[in-house]
Amino acid sequence: GQVIGAEALIRWIHPERGLLPPGHFLPMIEEHPLAVDLGQWVIENALAQIERWQRAGLSIPISVNISARHLQQADFVARLREMLASHPEIKPDSLEFELLESSAMGDLSHVSRVIQECRQLGIKFALDDFGTGYSSMTCLKKLPVAQLKIDQSFVHEMLSDVDSQIILTGMISLGAAFDLQVIAEGVETVEHGIRLLELGCEFAQGYAIARPMPATELPLWMQSWRPDAAWCNVQVIKH
Repeated sequence: GQVIGAEALIRWIHPERGLLPPGHFLPMIEEHPLAVDLGQWVIENALAQIERWQRAGLSIPISVNISARHLQQADFVARLREMLASHPEIKPDSLEFELLESSAMGDLSHVSRVIQECRQLGIKFALDDFGTGYSSMTCLKKLPVAQLKIDQSFVHEMLSDVDSQIILTGMISLGAAFDLQVIAEGVETVEHGIRLLELGCEFAQGYAIARPMPATELPLWMQSWRPDAAWCNVQVIKH
């Protein structure tokens, strides 16, 4: 029943096509140096937004998606330190990073070192879209992440597909075994939330909670939001 954070989602205000979601333009630049410049811009804007929220009395972390190319820059941590230093009012744990499994697999040792250095600064990492990669177990073993974000494809199908529910149950248990916070993505109905709570997953994001909104609207939304009553007294089913 509590809001524990927000995810920064980039949109492009195209002069002719209007507001475009990230899938319409990010794939075009993921192998281009522009991906690094854009990543830096997103981090800087997230820090500035955290600062504005704090001054307004709102204190929640923002998670930012990090591309493989950006994370593998030799000066990634140094530039991050500089940005944090330019926002001294912000605690580093107010910023979180999300990394795709596939992004981590390029140079696992280097990515692991970068994550460890960020952890020393106070910044946590989440393994995003967990379950869609080919080396999930390797990532869990090698990368010092704090969260698993279960891919929405498993969540969407859990009410109608037994296999998806079995996989979800395994992922939740896996997260508990590694002492990781497990967040289910793509929770779009009250029923999805109930079933996840029954399986022991207490953290979620999706349209059943909120649709994407401009950062300026979030404080007012938080004041009025309440969890669905059906989520408040769900008992975990023991297996």
